[in-house]
Amino acid sequence: MTDFQNLEKPKNISQSIHDLFDMELTIEGAWGYTQEEATLIKAIANNMPRNQLQHMLITMRSHLEMNITRKEEERYGAINTNEVARESITKDTHLYDKVTYKITAMKEDLYNAFIKEYKEGYENGLDLSEHFKRREEATLVREVVYYFEVSDL
Repeated sequence: MTDFQNLEKPKNISQSIHDLFDMELTIEGAWGYTQEEATLIKAIANNMPRNQLQHMLITMRSHLEMNITRKEEERYGAINTNEVARESITKDTHLYDKVTYKITAMKEDLYNAFIKEYKEGYENGLDLSEHFKRREEATLVREVVYYFEVSDL
């Protein structure tokens, strides 16, 4: 299993996200690896469902861990995140969502080779069953937890 390092706590997570992803989010805190390092969601714009914002944040965190902060030959692509479990936790006067996500990804160079193979071979007799079987075998699957503080919502 490939080891992915936790991201360091940013000085200002909202500013970091703006700088990297050009998004304005009303959040504070850290990257949610533990309850003590939860991402504090202060507000959600445009009536976006809470779980949609949370999905966006785990996707950003995953891209940082698995692609953006890694050496080129160690980068992953085709990163997908899906929620598999959700728990509400109350501690003192604080409310948290503890969300477990399944993350799938593939080494970026390998993924690009599969895409090229697919495009070149699709109309030339590519064995699709074998192609997608090999893609599935090459896919990394991780399960991670993300803590969100939602007391202000």
